[in-house]
Amino acid sequence: MVAPGLAAGAALTWARALGEFGATITFAGNLPGTTQTLPLQVYLLLQESPEAATSVSLLLLAIAMAVLVALRGRWTGGAGGRVPEARNAADDSTRPLDPPPVPVPSQKADPAQRWPLHAVVSGFTQLTLDAAPGTTIAVVGPNGAGKTTLLRALLGLTPRAHAELRLGATEVTALPPHRRGVAWVPQDGALFPHLSAVTNTAYGLRARGVPRARARREAQRWLDRLGVGHLAHRRPAQLSGGQAGRVALARALAARPRLLLLDEPLAALDQTTRAQVRHTLRAHLDDFDGVCLIVTHDPVEAVALADRVLVLEDGRVVQDAPPAEVTRHPRSPWVARMLGSNAWAGTATSGGLTLSGGAHLVAADPLAAGTDALAVIAPEAVALHRERPRGSPRNVYPGTVREITALGSRLRILVDCEGVAGLVAEITPAAAAELGLREGSEVFAGIKATEVRLVGL
Repeated sequence: MVAPGLAAGAALTWARALGEFGATITFAGNLPGTTQTLPLQVYLLLQESPEAATSVSLLLLAIAMAVLVALRGRWTGGAGGRVPEARNAADDSTRPLDPPPVPVPSQKADPAQRWPLHAVVSGFTQLTLDAAPGTTIAVVGPNGAGKTTLLRALLGLTPRAHAELRLGATEVTALPPHRRGVAWVPQDGALFPHLSAVTNTAYGLRARGVPRARARREAQRWLDRLGVGHLAHRRPAQLSGGQAGRVALARALAARPRLLLLDEPLAALDQTTRAQVRHTLRAHLDDFDGVCLIVTHDPVEAVALADRVLVLEDGRVVQDAPPAEVTRHPRSPWVARMLGSNAWAGTATSGGLTLSGGAHLVAADPLAAGTDALAVIAPEAVALHRERPRGSPRNVYPGTVREITALGSRLRILVDCEGVAGLVAEITPAAAAELGLREGSEVFAGIKATEVRLVGL
């Protein structure tokens, strides 16, 4: 990268010396009073022979222009150039330069080619991943589960994990990250601060040799689709977090990669914008010829975008199934809680489940005794009472209200019960007012045995 820059600088210096300052050229030998510089010789010629002076000036101008044109052709030719970005009337900042050429294999040389994924990941994150073209996989799990490590391993950017990666029939494990045909949107977007939004978005296309005008048109099209087309000439420092996130997503989608890796790409967006961008992304993924992995903590995002949900905990796969299966039968307390349910792990008994906290939960459909299992209970199935209830609830636990939060038209009540950690009940504001609930109130939580769903682990 340094050598071309030095060569270009030297050539430009030479051209400028010829065209503007002149070079010391000896016309009559190295003699005192006789040796002259080129500008002085041209000036003297202008006095004696205007036609000759004009000819010399035009010749020097032609040489300077030829050097500049040759340099422009070098950087904007087939390799994909580094050329100045045109100044926009609305942007008075210094013109940034387009990114340097990076040799990346063409992603769409054959429009009919599709890119299945096969990856074997070792290290902190350990799994084998196979996916057909057009598959979108939502990667979920608690903080520290290894989600981002998985993405970085597929890129070849982390020492914590190593991925043997094959995209289609191409083994890319030994290739550097920029030659794998993989696009990545990290959590912070990683936009180039000195480039405008449209130049950032065109980066991948320009790096693959797409002509500048065509790359900018495609970049502008993606910015328009994601609702930030009017910000095309702003730099990242002039964008909000949500706007920068959409520019980063546009850059990844415009590059037409074989593998698309998205690390919480919609997290910084408001609810309305998130729904719009999610719809656009879903439409793109429906026609995508590769595989997409998207890290998310949003259950709506996972269900709306993904064909499969990959659940990680401590770098290991806990569950890999379609969203509907994960919703009905979560095999991780974290996933069940992400979906809004109560979940406790324990050991099955003849009548229910003994929780790790020591409490016992009666279930209408128990599993075989000794089975490791997960009890899943919907918050709306938990009834709260100020006095111990009599009658149908088989499971009653005394506790203290720790937190009350609004969720739409209902209230979620977090109750600390001995042996049952973090029990959540969902009731109406009217019921809460009737019970006189506030933080610190003593209550009894009742759960019917028929509302307890046991899932074997």
